[in-house]
Amino acid sequence: MKGGGIENPAFETPSSDLGRRYHAGPARAGAGAVLPAGPCPGPGEGPCGWGPCTPRALQLCNNSEGYLAAYSLLAIFQGIVVNGLINISISTIEKRYELSSSFTGLISASYDIAFCVLSLFVSYFGERGHKPRWLAFSAFMLGLGSLVFSLPHFSSGKYQYGGKLEDTCQTAETTFANATCSASTNSSLHKYLYVFILGQLLLGVGGTPLYTLGTAFIDDSVPKHKSSLYIGIGYAMSLLGPAIGYVLGGQLLKVYIDIQIPKRQDTPYTKVDQDDPRWLGAWWIGFLVCFFAIWLLIIPFSCFPRHLPGTAKIQAEKISETHDDGSQILVQSNNIGQSFKDFPIALLILLRNPVFMSLIIASSSEALVATGFATFLPKFIENQFGKSSSFSATLGGLVLIPAAALGQVISGVLVSKCKMHCKSIIKFTISTCSVALILNTVFLFAKCGNEPFAGVSETYHGTGTLHNLTAPCNANCRCLRSMYYPICGRDEVQYFSPCFAGCASYLFNNMKKTYHNCSCIGKPKRENGSEDFLYEAVPGKCPTRCKFLPLFLTFFFFAVVFTFMANTPTTVAILRCVPDKQRSFALGVQSVFLRLLGTIPGPILFGIAIDNSCTLWDINECEAKGACWVYDNERMAYLLMGMSAVCKTITIVFVVMAVYFYKPPPLTKALPRKTAVKVSAIH
Repeated sequence: MKGGGIENPAFETPSSDLGRRYHAGPARAGAGAVLPAGPCPGPGEGPCGWGPCTPRALQLCNNSEGYLAAYSLLAIFQGIVVNGLINISISTIEKRYELSSSFTGLISASYDIAFCVLSLFVSYFGERGHKPRWLAFSAFMLGLGSLVFSLPHFSSGKYQYGGKLEDTCQTAETTFANATCSASTNSSLHKYLYVFILGQLLLGVGGTPLYTLGTAFIDDSVPKHKSSLYIGIGYAMSLLGPAIGYVLGGQLLKVYIDIQIPKRQDTPYTKVDQDDPRWLGAWWIGFLVCFFAIWLLIIPFSCFPRHLPGTAKIQAEKISETHDDGSQILVQSNNIGQSFKDFPIALLILLRNPVFMSLIIASSSEALVATGFATFLPKFIENQFGKSSSFSATLGGLVLIPAAALGQVISGVLVSKCKMHCKSIIKFTISTCSVALILNTVFLFAKCGNEPFAGVSETYHGTGTLHNLTAPCNANCRCLRSMYYPICGRDEVQYFSPCFAGCASYLFNNMKKTYHNCSCIGKPKRENGSEDFLYEAVPGKCPTRCKFLPLFLTFFFFAVVFTFMANTPTTVAILRCVPDKQRSFALGVQSVFLRLLGTIPGPILFGIAIDNSCTLWDINECEAKGACWVYDNERMAYLLMGMSAVCKTITIVFVVMAVYFYKPPPLTKALPRKTAVKVSAIH
């Protein structure tokens, strides 16, 4: 205390002229004068605009609500691109550019790699910088990343749907035109993997300021009891983005990848349709739209002041809940964080905080599961329940994303209304994680068995062997593994192609193709059913007999709700348990661990697990392995359940440790509303 005033260390800056740019109070006061807290702006608080251009209409947005609206819009578009369009396009990109799930998992992880590398430095230096302008830079990089991610479509040429498909059993005298390995067979499309990674790296650069500096700016600008509500709304909006991305992307996948649908070359009557397994949707359109939309958001963020009006007063009235290990006094007394030389000390202070580190490991474990499911949930639904790619993506988005947003909002409202302190918030997280762990057992009883697939899950009616598509009934048909065109026989068994089913001919009845004279297809399983079948097989997969999809989606919905109910409270607890001047930096450190231990390995581990459940790979004429066509459903379900259970158990253990370690600071009183505040930067 000096001169009868109260120091406000949270907004002391190295430069004493920051507050002179915008001053709505008396002309000047003496160096030791006491200024009323209400009408006097703090350092960096100013009007909304660009330099001398400060239109009166813009001042209506110069508050926490206006900033939250701009922040939410940027978070929505970031979610549309990173967690919506990319996730829903994974299966299409795999097939178009001949990539395995492990490689597409690497594409998903590239965003987090960039985030991880930059997070510490952006959060450390951005703490003292102009946070809204950092978010303008964020919008620029997010837009650029969206553009780069769409470029492979324009440089890879038109999608080659394939030559004439001689899919029936051929005699020994005939051969396929493309039955031999050639230089053209070995495609270079997989090299576009690096372009996708570059796009994701740029998106990661753009996302770094959004969830470190952007979140800390919200906490700086609103009273403590409203902070969790505002952060919860912001995080919920970030989850609304993926919901929009899933729905938008699902609809775009119904559009042919090159817009104009080509004619089927195996028949003059119909065009290529979505039932054909070689159909690819227009995954790239959404990225171009978001590129233009995100760049428009550069405008509002560039006009916000360094601090919103009234921020200094709000900070002066807050009660510290920093973990009582002496770090708060150390940071304030030594003014740590003013130069790069302080970086190692500032980092060491956070790493030695046991509450902070326990919460970080817990949130990282949850992030591993959340990111893995966000990336591969559409593929899980598609293969487990026999749905199309577009329907699975849309369904996954409509269930996963609203549940996550609902969990964020519910937890934010509960923490805000109940005015929970730091320790109560951490205990609340334990209960939500425990319920989510119980609900995740849905994978054990709502899984589907494998549909009959000749040569994969069963033999050719007692002939041939498992995991071998060739059997005595098709040995002379000269069939190719590179031509995947599934058909469903009247015996309710799926076959890799008409050739492997031994079908020698086909007809068109009412514009529908049917196959006949199939040597591998048995009699109908239904009694007296032979009269009902005027064909032996039809194109497409056999309808699934699994009816567990509604049950799975119901349990999974509530599992996601309770999982994300821990997200906002964990962020608020982290902001409370660290020194005030290290809040942005703490979120940066959290982001590094979140990526290193959670979101980077998450898609990769889930991709490896899904690849390990593959029972039928795409193998071309040169014996090169591509994408997976058929999975072992039960093995996939058990692997995902096991990974989820282990990670959630780790989360609960470390949250319990955070409660054990937390030591509240000595009881302090809030400053009276009329208390005079001395702001040293204003003279």
